[in-house]
Amino acid sequence: MQMLQASVRAAKLSTILSALAASAAWGQTMPPVPEPSENPTTEAKRVLGKILFWDEQLSSDNTMACGTCHRPDAGGSDPRVGIHPGPDGITPSFDDIRGSFGVIQSDTNDNYTPHTIFDLHPQVTNRAASSIINAGYASELFWDGRAPTTFTDPQTGIIEIVTGGALESQVVAPPISDVEMAHAARDWNQIATKLRAVGPLALANNLPPDVDAAIQSFPSYPALFTEAFGDDEINAKRIAFAIAAYERTLVADQAPWDLFMAGDDTALTTEQHLGWDVIRESGCIICHPAPLFTDNTFHNTGLRPNIEDIGREAITGFLGDRGKMKTASLRNLATRPTLMHNGAFTDVIQVFPFYAVIFNPSNPNRDILLPTGIPQEFQAPVTDFIVNGLTDPRVVAESFPFDRPTLRSELPPNPAILLGATPGAAGITPKIIALVPPNVGNLDFKIGVHNALGGATASLVISQTPPVTGELINPIATIAPLVLQGSGAGTGFATVHWPIDPNPALDGEVFYMQWLIDDPAAPSGEARSDIAQLTLFAGDALPPGCPGDADGSNHVNLDDLQLVLFNFGSPGPAGDLDHDGDTDIDDLQTVLFWFGASC
Repeated sequence: MQMLQASVRAAKLSTILSALAASAAWGQTMPPVPEPSENPTTEAKRVLGKILFWDEQLSSDNTMACGTCHRPDAGGSDPRVGIHPGPDGITPSFDDIRGSFGVIQSDTNDNYTPHTIFDLHPQVTNRAASSIINAGYASELFWDGRAPTTFTDPQTGIIEIVTGGALESQVVAPPISDVEMAHAARDWNQIATKLRAVGPLALANNLPPDVDAAIQSFPSYPALFTEAFGDDEINAKRIAFAIAAYERTLVADQAPWDLFMAGDDTALTTEQHLGWDVIRESGCIICHPAPLFTDNTFHNTGLRPNIEDIGREAITGFLGDRGKMKTASLRNLATRPTLMHNGAFTDVIQVFPFYAVIFNPSNPNRDILLPTGIPQEFQAPVTDFIVNGLTDPRVVAESFPFDRPTLRSELPPNPAILLGATPGAAGITPKIIALVPPNVGNLDFKIGVHNALGGATASLVISQTPPVTGELINPIATIAPLVLQGSGAGTGFATVHWPIDPNPALDGEVFYMQWLIDDPAAPSGEARSDIAQLTLFAGDALPPGCPGDADGSNHVNLDDLQLVLFNFGSPGPAGDLDHDGDTDIDDLQTVLFWFGASC
């Protein structure tokens, strides 16, 4: 036993010395972000990546952007906290996970379908969102490192970046994840087709100056891709390259500690300076070396039993990696709503007693570098240093390069839910599912119902007359009959797709929708959902007029289609609707998308 303890102490000492040596070698400032030669950063690529990162239209239902789960003011993670019940499927319980809200589960036809845990409510990820700030320094990303340094194009299977492509690798996962951003079996061809037709950031408000200028100059995604890559092709590789180029600029290196290390002796308070000294002389420095304050590798901290989440082992297949998770940086930690891969802690002070525990019998694979205790008398200065000394004020203020638009999901709900429901069988009230934003030109708009009588006949009524309490809305259209899926009280569900015409004249129009279900147990034999109020909006970034109006007639009709077809393959300007230098398939798709619209 003594020989084993001596071996462990020797391993700890060797690792501490290596960490200190690495810290000294890096110097006092953050090094340049490594950049793969296959994807050099350009301004056009960076700003396109910024637009894509914050565009909720990258999701299948227009409710999620990459930035939804990675907000600068939340330290690059998610300010929203959802509860995943963990392996036991029960909440509240000890294995609950504080993750990020995603989308409601939808099938390959983009129809809502019940999830085994979350039913017809937004799903929650089984880990907390990692920070994208300073992520460009890591050779593998995500908690388990499943985004590797080698980037392989998911559409072609070709290796496009041999090393240094972890950012590109992580970009291509969420847009096709049926938990985070997609319906089942969504593919990159569907994503590219959608981006060709929508206005960049059409759902967002308060666009940053660089983004606004880019969209003003290049008001379509084909034009933005042409500016960034030389032609208008949109594919997974280019989306990954652009977003990764943007993320490499998200470097937080202006915290008080950075100023102090650059020579400003007043940048840290006396208390914070003491906290910095304590960290340097403790085992914390092993996994959190300066200047990144993470070693960007993987450790098993014994947070939860290995069986709940095997972590890194799922990627490497090595038993020794069981339960290992990526080390999170201490930088901007105070702005994150939760800490650890499962969101177990919400405050730095909660971490100290956890790391001081000598043995955790439920996790025998705990890293030999632990425990790493901080004496209680030094916990206050260490906390002060982490919370205040390592927080970049630009991150908190969301100033450049951490500036961003206002997402549609941050605005008051639209659709809004109005009272008007009538319960049905077993006293259960049908619930309307109205989360998709009703923007003009949204061909993916859908509205659902759940909690109704399974197997019953239902209808969706649509009105433009404000509802009167206790009375049916006055319909201008009825979508019926629909037979609800499910069997029995409270199990019935359905989805209706209601494409919204790409007509700017619809901006501000208000519609009301309500589900009516034939239910013998309901008053008058009809159960009703609440009412969804939809206020159609064109969006700040919707191209002015009709983008498909090739002949300037203020209508998109057969004449425009003929004009584009006649000039197809020519350099323009006739028929070149996206101003990319030629009349091609993208211009034809634009006419077809806007066909029938009036300017």
